[in-house]
This record gives sequence, structure tokens and C-alpha cells, in this order.
Amino acid sequence: MTTQDSRLFSGASPAVVQQDLLPLVGFRDEGMSLEAVEQLVEDKLVPHLMRYGHAGFQSMFNRVPEVGAAMGARVALDHNQGVTNWQVSPGGAALEELCCESLCRLFQMGEKADATFMYSGTYANQQALYMALHRKAEVEGFNFGEEGIPGFRDPSKLAILASRDAHFSLRQSVRMLGLGEQCLIPLEVDADRRIDPDQLQRLMAELGGIKDVFCVVATAGTTSTGAIDPIEVLVEAAHQRGSWLHVDGAYGFSFSLLPECRARFRGVERADSITWDPHKQLGIPIPNSLLFVKDKQDFSRMTLFSHYFNRESSTEPNPGIKSPPSTRPMSALPLATSLLHRGLDLVRDELRAPLAHVRRLKEHLAAQDDFECRHAPDTGILCFQYQPEHVPESRRNELQTFIYDAVLGDGRRSISVTQLGDVVMLRILVMSASVRYEDLLETIEVIRSLGLQFDGESQPR
Repeated sequence: MTTQDSRLFSGASPAVVQQDLLPLVGFRDEGMSLEAVEQLVEDKLVPHLMRYGHAGFQSMFNRVPEVGAAMGARVALDHNQGVTNWQVSPGGAALEELCCESLCRLFQMGEKADATFMYSGTYANQQALYMALHRKAEVEGFNFGEEGIPGFRDPSKLAILASRDAHFSLRQSVRMLGLGEQCLIPLEVDADRRIDPDQLQRLMAELGGIKDVFCVVATAGTTSTGAIDPIEVLVEAAHQRGSWLHVDGAYGFSFSLLPECRARFRGVERADSITWDPHKQLGIPIPNSLLFVKDKQDFSRMTLFSHYFNRESSTEPNPGIKSPPSTRPMSALPLATSLLHRGLDLVRDELRAPLAHVRRLKEHLAAQDDFECRHAPDTGILCFQYQPEHVPESRRNELQTFIYDAVLGDGRRSISVTQLGDVVMLRILVMSASVRYEDLLETIEVIRSLGLQFDGESQPR
């Protein structure tokens, strides 16, 4: 089957989709049979859902649930277990603690390491920055949880260094922590969109006495290009200055399970915290994200007790004291059942496939006169620009956006666009196991065909 054989989604406009969905929110005094509700969902909603398992889905970080994960998710749904502590779910709380310990061993995190399940990578990044800020406050002699930002002698000096390609959740985090975006200082990247270590060293030296860099963020798989920053160099630079080193590995940390990729992650075991999203490559149902810490004692900065819930005197497993949510789903179960069902060998094989496809595509486009790639792919993402002769350089950004809109509007495949500096790039991401190299080549030909519909001298036809 090629990606032309069926639609990825309906391709309908937002207005049409909203009109179709109105019966699903037309709540009435009299109920409907379960069969009627199910048919309504099938008729009105499902056609407009994105089919993540479709070979044409080549744009975002989503997968359909792996069958072993789906089985675990069904059990979790059947029992509706909150797993904050032993009091609400003895089995769920114990399973989460054991799963986190096992994952720390799997990723070779060290004997003192620990982890907690989170609702998303965004929240994991936010908590990591909070813990970094808390530790900075401890160095200055006060409890950040009690005194907050005013406890710092000069809050305006607080700073976080991260790649200019780092995920926007860092901006959300500094807003919610009350630091403001002025504290987030972007680091320049090299030709392959990785943090430039020399520029980092120069900047940290220049900021000495001007800014208090309490955290450096490395990204293991940026969302735009999938680049993996030089983690070992960043860890060394951060720790030399007493700064927390956080790795946002929401997308890319999975690839550290591959022996042939481990060198790209050298030093990650020395990171103070790491974000990981199994719901991406591993196909675990959302929500399924984790935050790892090098030292389990770091989670104590999150701990709050109450008289009826998360009691201080409790000695049973209590994962809820590691992060803010007092209601937590049984996220560990779908991940555990999936890994058991597939086995690590199959997981590794599935991780290798997107790397191989994207590297082959890079080689193919490098031999084409009308395409240009702007980076060497570290993971399963490739950014490129279509550059036909009939379109002048001044309108190439416009062309990429035109192609993106046309591809998505057709409903048979999905690619994305991003911007690297001043250049708009088309972006292909291989996430689904259904995507083959041949499907990527088919997408390239569709891009060419659409590009011919763009008039380089006037407005697009």
C-alpha cells in the first residue's frame, strides 16, 4: 500500500470539522444507548482524527499504541487506579516505584538515581528547572519552597543557558516559575544545530559576575532537527561552575538504548536530571513521560505531606511525593507491559529503522539539484528546502509554506515546516513503524509536483 491509497485524515477545514462534531457536545436530559454514542463517534469524529500508523504520517512525535502497551492501558482504564501512594493503590504505587528503579538500571543511570512519571515532557522540564532553582537557593542559604524568588539577593542575575533550538517549554517554565524570559539566554548552534561548546565556554566566562547561571540545558533530540547537543562537554562546563545540568531528552533519549548511538550520549549519566517521553518512539499511550534524577534525594525538594494523604509517617511506596500532581494515572503499567511484550531487542530494532530511513533520504537529497539539506541527522528528523530553478531565492521561504499547506490540505500525508535562522525548511520525521524509505521518496515526489504549481514570478496558482 502506498500513501496514496487512503487518507491520513479527512482533510476537512476547521469549520467543517467543528460542524461535524457539534452532535458530540449536544448534551441532553435524555441519554443515548452506548451503541448509538459509539456510532456517533465513529461517524463524526474518527474521520477527522490523524492516523498515526499511516505511512503518510511524517510530521510529528505521535504513534498509535503498541499492542502490549494498549493491553496495559486497558487494565489501567478498567481499574481507574490513581497511584499517588499506597493508600489509593498498593499495586499501582509499588509498580511505579519498581518500574522507575528498573528504568534507571536500563539507562545506566547509577545507583543513586531515581525517576518519576509525569504528565508530559513540558512538566518534566518545568520541575527540573524548579529543582535547579531550589538547589541554587540552598547554596545561598534559604529554602526556595518557603521564600520563593524574593529570597535571592538579586533575582535579576539568575540565568539559564540553553540552545536557541531548545523546546519552547523552557520559555513556559521560566514564565511559570516567575523568572521571566529574560533569564533564558540562548546558546548559538553549529552547522548541524548542536550547541557550540566554544561559544558556551566564552559566554559563561563573559557572564561571570554578571549573571548567576544556575542551570544549563542540553537537548537530546531537538524538536526541529533532532540534534543531540554535546552532553559530556556541557556537563563538564556546568558542573565546573556549580550549575545544574538538565537534559531534555523527551524525543531523543530513547536512542541511547542503541549501543551504536551511546557515544552521542556520553556523559548523560552525570546529568542532574533528564526528561524522557516513552509515548514518542515506544508507542506508549499518553500521558507517559518521565523525569530522571542523578540523586534520588533531589526529589525531596518536591515533597509535601498532609494529614490525610501523603502522610509523613507512611513507610509504604509513595511516588506522589516526587512531583506536584496529587492525582496520578497508572502510567507505569502500559510501559511495563509493552517492554515485556516486545523485548528490548525488538525495541532496539524499531529505534534503528527511522535512523536508517532518514540517513538514506539525506544521501538521496544530497544527490538532487533541486533540494538542499541544512544538517546531518542525529536522529529520525531531516530538514530540507525545495529549491526549483523557477523560484527565486527571495521567494523560497514562501514556497516551503505553500507546499506544507498543500500537503496537509490534501489529507493523504503530513509533513511539517520549521525555521532555522531566517530560512523556512520542510521537515520530515519518521515515527511510525509503518513508514518505509519508499514512502519518504514518494513524499519527495509529491513535494516536487506541488512546487511546480507555485509561480515564482507572481502569486502561487
